[in-house]
Amino acid sequence: MTRLFGLLGRRGLDAGGGLWIKPSSGIHTFFMLFSIDAVGLDSNLKVIKLWRCLVPWRVTSVSFKMNSVLELPCGVITQSGTEVGDQLQISSISEAVTSTDSRANVGKHC
Repeated sequence: MTRLFGLLGRRGLDAGGGLWIKPSSGIHTFFMLFSIDAVGLDSNLKVIKLWRCLVPWRVTSVSFKMNSVLELPCGVITQSGTEVGDQLQISSISEAVTSTDSRANVGKHC
């Protein structure tokens, strides 16, 4: 049920926040109250699709290559310089905080 409702009912995402939906081959923003960035990932966490500032009442394309989707605050894709082909690493908050160069990890650690 959590995956079904996702960000519905929220008024926004906090800076540095997001939602990792797994499994997912595409998303929708029906009934959402705000725009989001979405990053489509394959099973190895390689970026295969980007949607910048996806507004409410939209549906993304569906891809059987896509294994999961990261939903992020609008503008994060541009701010982080994330591009199709990037390799992401998902780590716990404690791992990201202890990283030696946090600037190099922006957008690449979630």
